Amino acid sequence: MKTFKPYTPEQLLLLPPALQEWLPKGHLVLFIGDVVDHGLDLTPILAPYETAEGRGQPPYHPALLVKLLLYA
Repeated sequence: MKTFKPYTPEQLLLLPPALQEWLPKGHLVLFIGDVVDHGLDLTPILAPYETAEGRGQPPYHPALLVKLLLYA
């Protein structure tokens, strides 16, 4: 199985302690995050990574990239 670069949106930071504290309730980014995490089936995107060789640097997680594309 292919490993991805770490992607932890709940990661604690120095200031503010959590990324969610930067954004107000109902912000579009939070909505997109919920849709991608709970509403989209990313299996077709993840499938090629299951058989990929372990060469090169770990890629960014596809969920992160889908969220970025939808927000952009």
